[in-house]
Amino acid sequence: MSIEKQRLDDPAWRQWGPYVSDRQWGTVREDYSANGDAWNYTTHDMARSYTYRWGEEGIAGFCDDKQQLCLALALWNGQDPILKERYFGLSNSEGNHGEDVKELYYYIDNIPTHSYQRMLYKYPQAAYPYEWLIQENRRRTRQDPEFELLNTGIFDDDRYFDVFVEYAKAGPQDVLMRVTVHNRGPEAADLHLLPTLWFRNTWAHGDDTDGVPNYKPMLVLSPEGNVSVEDSALGYYVLHADGQPEWLFCDNEPNVARLYNTHTGSRYPKDGINDHVLHGANTVNPHHTGTKAAAHYKLTVEAGQSVTLRLRLESVSLPNPFVDFDAIFSKRQVEADEFYATVQAEQATDDEKRVQRQAFAGMLWSKQYYYYDVSRWLAGSPASPPPPPERRNGRNRTWLQLINADVISMPDTWEYPWYAAWDWAFHCVTLSLIDPGFAKQQLMILTNEWYMHPNGQLPAYEWNFSDVNPPVQAWAAWRIFHLELERNPFAGEEDLTFLRGIFHKLMINFTWWVNRKDASGNNIFEGGFLGLDNIGVFDRNTVFPDGSHLEQADGTSWMAMYALNMMRIALELARHDAVYDEMATKFFDHFLYIAGAITKIGGTDTGLWDEDDAFFYDQLRMSDGTIHRLRVKTLVGLIPLYAVEILDGELLKANPSFVERMDWFQSHRPDLYNQVSRYTEKGMNQKRLLSLLRGFRLKALLSNVLDENEFLSPHGVRAVSQVYRERPYQFTLDNATFTLTYTPAESTTDMFGGNSNWRGPVWMPTNYLMIESIERFYDYFGDEFTVEYPIGSGQQITLKAVALELTNRLIGLFTKDSAGNRPAFGQHPKHKDPHFRDYVLFYEYFDGDNGRGVGASHQTGWTGLVAELINRKYRLLT
Repeated sequence: MSIEKQRLDDPAWRQWGPYVSDRQWGTVREDYSANGDAWNYTTHDMARSYTYRWGEEGIAGFCDDKQQLCLALALWNGQDPILKERYFGLSNSEGNHGEDVKELYYYIDNIPTHSYQRMLYKYPQAAYPYEWLIQENRRRTRQDPEFELLNTGIFDDDRYFDVFVEYAKAGPQDVLMRVTVHNRGPEAADLHLLPTLWFRNTWAHGDDTDGVPNYKPMLVLSPEGNVSVEDSALGYYVLHADGQPEWLFCDNEPNVARLYNTHTGSRYPKDGINDHVLHGANTVNPHHTGTKAAAHYKLTVEAGQSVTLRLRLESVSLPNPFVDFDAIFSKRQVEADEFYATVQAEQATDDEKRVQRQAFAGMLWSKQYYYYDVSRWLAGSPASPPPPPERRNGRNRTWLQLINADVISMPDTWEYPWYAAWDWAFHCVTLSLIDPGFAKQQLMILTNEWYMHPNGQLPAYEWNFSDVNPPVQAWAAWRIFHLELERNPFAGEEDLTFLRGIFHKLMINFTWWVNRKDASGNNIFEGGFLGLDNIGVFDRNTVFPDGSHLEQADGTSWMAMYALNMMRIALELARHDAVYDEMATKFFDHFLYIAGAITKIGGTDTGLWDEDDAFFYDQLRMSDGTIHRLRVKTLVGLIPLYAVEILDGELLKANPSFVERMDWFQSHRPDLYNQVSRYTEKGMNQKRLLSLLRGFRLKALLSNVLDENEFLSPHGVRAVSQVYRERPYQFTLDNATFTLTYTPAESTTDMFGGNSNWRGPVWMPTNYLMIESIERFYDYFGDEFTVEYPIGSGQQITLKAVALELTNRLIGLFTKDSAGNRPAFGQHPKHKDPHFRDYVLFYEYFDGDNGRGVGASHQTGWTGLVAELINRKYRLLT
């Protein structure tokens, strides 16, 4: 067993990690406005002067698991108008496609206990073009491409610094920080580096809900030239800085003079170090005490050369903190290599292993301490003036039980520094490959009573906890359980404890869905946008005043999948406790009722299967009972593929009463039995199939999926058929015409903010589920069942081969092609540069035509599924 795997069992090794957000400004948590305008209540310009209540941000930040004490890097190139303490990006209203970070940084390496981790920040030597980026993107329309930092030409002559930041742990409370700066330019260049230590302000708000005492701690410069951490709930720590930096101290308190034009605050406010370094202002404490401190290094880096700085934050005050510094880093790097050698497929190419390791690194760097107490947030800080009364009727007012104060896997800690319920489930699946304990703990957190609403709803995301995400948590729980058993078949009772715990919580959530999202009681479900943002012809969250409502193929299919996942978990638990037998039967029954409703054809208006088109469609049920079927081919109609489960003979033999119930349904409800897969017909190796699709419907849907003129792109399955590129789909209702056009990359509408697009791009999580489902169908049908791939080629291949082909297309987004290009990078020539070409970004989604990465650039969360796909590729090849 590797050293890192041994450390996973010791919670102390997880106390410190990269739990600092990339962005706290512009979040809901820091918004105390009357109208919920979070993006303008705290802005990037305010951020250096504004003290946050609910979290902190920084570049390459590292902190304890309650985010009491933070360590991060600040820089200044002598040209910028401000100290670079945080990544810059556009707010939702400033970007022509919504919010967008405008920096170049890459997460290169990390291991689960964060005993070693490494990232890279590319910092221009010329003045950072803040205003140009704002004005040019503001000038552009939604029909134009985004104006990125590379487009400014600021990197064209290589006048920039590559700043590598590494952390290693000598022990659980002994953190080493190494900063290595490379001058890639043709001439020597000056740089100010300011590694910064500070306390999150927990003392100014009059509460300690997250368990952190509200007294004010202190940082003090010792006679030995180190910074002592005093009066802290963390205990005693010392920050050592190698060399002879100038120590600068201020307070993590707001600059009220700058923000509010008053003069009652600290003489040495949060931006005091900024003002002192840039303008020589008398804004740092001459007594060298405060709650924020920076080691100020003034460097000149020769052309093509590098400079390294070393710091150590430890809890025992070592007399010689740097004597073993480099040896510890070397040891931890070796341990990281040993750890990943046990995770990665031996057959994988070096490039695939590089992509996979960076995908894991991005997921681990994107852990974040997330603190949000809704009732206290609505009431405002006891130490501040009360917030506007309108807030009591504003955002999240029905979620007063929600108190979050945990380290959470985030989608992207700049663009999405808050969890989203279905993203989170996908994160857990990938994380389970390297840290199954953390993955299971993360999945359980969401179902805790201080997250889940008393009515059983899971919180969607902080912008609106009452929105609805697809219910994929049961799928994730079963997938994590299964993946762990593949690696460790003797995991035993601990896994069953997890399954039991998550199963009982999700039963509550399943009941919420049944009671709240089946308006007609006919097992056809709604759910609104269901995570697919603008995929509908119109906003699928629309509430019709006359009681009309949208019956959704995806909502209904997600619920069929949910029922099957819960059934499968119950069957596993029933091996050890017969009480779960009846629960498995309950979910089997519910699946059949849903399956019958969605697929029923002939003489009924409830089915969503269109026999003429051989496709599933949403339909609008009007208040007078009439139906408008929305005949547009989108991912919504392919999601029925996901509702599939294979039962083997051994499992059924262990659950005879369940088999009796299956037989009962066949004989007593032939109307339902005939609408779904013939689950009594044994397939390969005596397996049984439970699916919304019988063979002919499966082939019909796959004929759309595998058609390069429709859904199949060079890099995966598009979210909308490209037949609507030249012939947009139109739907008219009440004299209003709605149009859907195939849009392969950025959104051209402002629906849901316009920062994501489901009308044509390739999305990793839905492709992942499709591959997994096709592989499951293969487990039942075997080699005898073939489909044409691609459509029109005349070539017949097995479903296993289809799964492999789709897997390779998705992996090919990130790996080099024959010309040395990574499609996700797009066409900018800088990506061929040796200092750029092997640092991978994991985008939110990908251009349906060419695979270019679009949207959030560090959404390793669910795009990190490519790490599992690389391992899956080599399982499929065996």
